[in-house]
Amino acid sequence: MEFVNLRFSIEYEGTRYLGWQRLGEKQREKTIQGKIEQVLARLFALNPEEISVIASGRTDAGVHAKEQVANVHLPSGKSPQEIEEYCNQYLPEDIRIFHAHFVEELFHSRFHAKTKEYHYEISLQKPSVFHRNVTWYCPMQLDIEKMKESSQYFLGEHDFIAFSSLKKTKKSTIRRIDRIEIQETESGLLFRFVGNGFLQNMIRILVGTLIEVGEGKKTKEDIISIFQSKTRQKAGFLAPAKGLTLYKVYY
Repeated sequence: MEFVNLRFSIEYEGTRYLGWQRLGEKQREKTIQGKIEQVLARLFALNPEEISVIASGRTDAGVHAKEQVANVHLPSGKSPQEIEEYCNQYLPEDIRIFHAHFVEELFHSRFHAKTKEYHYEISLQKPSVFHRNVTWYCPMQLDIEKMKESSQYFLGEHDFIAFSSLKKTKKSTIRRIDRIEIQETESGLLFRFVGNGFLQNMIRILVGTLIEVGEGKKTKEDIISIFQSKTRQKAGFLAPAKGLTLYKVYY
């Protein structure tokens, strides 16, 4: 049997899901990866265990994606358009596939990704009911200029272990952040993070730390000492998952 490598983009609202990564058989339907693999298995008359959809990275429970990128090796014989249309017919309304096309066999959505862009949205006033699942309601008085100034201390290559939920790991915790922007919107703030990779819960902890700077609980000098401490407890709180969206993956 011949196989082809299909690349596609996915958007999803993560509110109802336990994250991207497939869990055990009983929780397969509670993950984005599990849902997509089930539909593809039905289309190709395979068992879900025979299909492995690889994403550019894992998103946690409650986190959303504007354009996650994935690839999967499938039996040949169906066009990308057929596969895309079938998936969108049978996937739930909060998951959609688009830009499906065949790529070279060795393309890997995670290993070949260069940078990723995440957005975190905060509403300083009660959000519209249509946006309540994708923004964090944070009715605080914040010094936004101090937050913008302090955010620049995260730029560049650093060991971000203090700004992650990782307990112990043998893998490198050094990451590079190329750009951080804090934009004032009509209802609140939009944080943009662009970097070569992010540790578990890293962006949500960075947002929590910057919120504490805005409240006057932390200073820009504290950020330097947090890096030096390599201690999670020194950093800010973990901002809620609902405000975070994987916006784009760059190759």
